[in-house]
Amino acid sequence: MSGWETVIGLEVHTELRTETKLFCSCANRFGDEPNTNVCPVCLGLPGSLPVLNARAVDYAVRIGVALHCQVQPSIFHRKNYFYPDMPKDYQISQYDLPIDTDGWLELPGGKRVGIERAHLEEDTGKTTHVGGGGRIHDADHSLVDYNRAGVPLVEIVSRPDLRSADEARAYVDELRAILVATGASDGKMEEGSLRVDANVSVRPVGSTAFGTRCEVKNMNSLRSLGRAIDYEVARQVRLVEGGGEVVQETRHWNEAEGHTSSMRSKEEAFDYRYFPEPDLVPVVPDPAWVDGIRAALPAMPAELRRGVAHAAGMAPESDAVVTVVRLGLEPFVTATVAAGADAGLAVRRLANEVASEIGSLANLGPEQFVTLLRMESAGDLTTAQARTVLKDMLTGGGDPAGIAAAHGFEALGGDALEAALDEVVADNADAWARYVAGEDKLQGLFIGRLRGATAGKADLAAAAAILRARRAAGC
Repeated sequence: MSGWETVIGLEVHTELRTETKLFCSCANRFGDEPNTNVCPVCLGLPGSLPVLNARAVDYAVRIGVALHCQVQPSIFHRKNYFYPDMPKDYQISQYDLPIDTDGWLELPGGKRVGIERAHLEEDTGKTTHVGGGGRIHDADHSLVDYNRAGVPLVEIVSRPDLRSADEARAYVDELRAILVATGASDGKMEEGSLRVDANVSVRPVGSTAFGTRCEVKNMNSLRSLGRAIDYEVARQVRLVEGGGEVVQETRHWNEAEGHTSSMRSKEEAFDYRYFPEPDLVPVVPDPAWVDGIRAALPAMPAELRRGVAHAAGMAPESDAVVTVVRLGLEPFVTATVAAGADAGLAVRRLANEVASEIGSLANLGPEQFVTLLRMESAGDLTTAQARTVLKDMLTGGGDPAGIAAAHGFEALGGDALEAALDEVVADNADAWARYVAGEDKLQGLFIGRLRGATAGKADLAAAAAILRARRAAGC
């Protein structure tokens, strides 16, 4: 959209991995029969009182520390609204004093995105509109499952620092990896334990004033998030360029039809009539306890990327490094470094062959992986042969040397490689003359002919080096 800048802020709701709900002892479990994990507290029956789940507070502090937030004393409020999925007709949440505030996270490219706040609250129930495509205005009837009502959530609100759908996807991907690393959430968008709302606006390039934002809901995957933002940006630009005005509202993303549609006018804080929850005391985390949580946290994705990149001699934002860390494969790099093997080769194999067979990772041990890397680096196996052996190791496990022997693999190098190259060059004399004269692309022809002539046993990297050396020598 030439001449326009996109401004995006995201609200990410993550369910916490507690055994029980936020204010009662009902099970926090996905997939159970509807309305079986309920009690007077989470159903809001008269006379019931909430009791705060200490583990949920622990997880909220972990999230705050991992996001470089200030962890501070906080209080709960009642957020009043009337909808069938909230049985009390109010939600217990945190308003002007959230537990985590003023943080940031780092995207793989190095950009920092500000975190405005992260606060604790209880989840709502789940409403299913039956008939009419699943929308309330066309439904025959609606069903409500209160199993999710009262499940502990942390809502993480970013600052409006994101400028494209790609950045928004990268932010959610990074945040999800951080949440999983802390142990606070399983990050499963497909089960609803991670949900994203996007606040989207546009403004002329160079402007510092924010445009009118619309909140987009119902995005259940990173792909949906990207498509919804791109659509909403285009819609707003068309509207403004056509002389109209963007109205602040909440909009629904229709994945099947690829568009947003108006749901309701955007609520403001006063619409919810917040007031302090009278049945809960303030939450005041002990600084020493917070320091203990900080010391116990594992390395976060950005730190892991820097470590893998340093070992492999790659940039932290490179696709290979990002893939290795995202899939949790950095222990293989650590084992490679400890054994003195080629970490760069390890990252390439992990990001390509292993990543494509990640479901079979249980069959691959770090020791066998390092042995294979050494065989390839030493020239005992060609690149193609090493890839074949690695695939067999992922499929059924086993010793790389034994697998290579079963295939009859051996790398052709040394004098045998030189002799094979002599024959290929002699059979393609005209092409060789043009290669020596400067036609670089002909190197691929010789490598291809050599591969065929040696039945794939030639060390192609060594062969390419020999070809370049011969051309430099003019012979």
